[in-house]
Amino acid sequence: MQFTLHPRLAADTTIIGNLPLCQVLLSKEALGPWLILVPRKADLREIHHLPETEQLQLIKESSAVAAVLEKDYQADKINVGALGNLVPQLHVHHIARFKDDVAWPGPVWGNTDGTQRDDTLQQALTEELRAELSHIDGFIAAK
Repeated sequence: MQFTLHPRLAADTTIIGNLPLCQVLLSKEALGPWLILVPRKADLREIHHLPETEQLQLIKESSAVAAVLEKDYQADKINVGALGNLVPQLHVHHIARFKDDVAWPGPVWGNTDGTQRDDTLQQALTEELRAELSHIDGFIAAK
C-alpha cells in the first residue's frame, strides 16, 4: 500500500516538505506556527506500530522540528502531541505556544475559535518555515 495523506489533514494544512520519515505540514490555524509530522507509511495509526528504528527516527525528527520552533520563534512552550481522535492516521502536532495566545495556558483543542490564516500569510509562513527547516538533515522542501 502507498502512503496517502488523510483528507482532513490535506484540507487543513499546507505541505512544507519531507524529512526522511515524515511529511511536514503547516496547519492553517492562526495560532503560533503549528507543524504536523506525518510518517509516510500506509495505514499507520500509532507510534508503537512503527519498527523501533522508525520510532527513533520519528523522535529525532520531532525533536529537530521542536527545536526550530523554540529557537526561531522564541516560543514560551512547544506542545507536542499525537491524539488522532478525529483523524486516525498517525500525525504528531508541534505547536509553538505563547503566553499571549488565545488558548494559553490551556490546550489548543477546544480553546481556539478556529480562525485560519489567510492565503497570503499562510504562503509567507510556509516559505519562512521551508527555509528554517532546510537546516535539518534530510529535509526536502515541497515544490
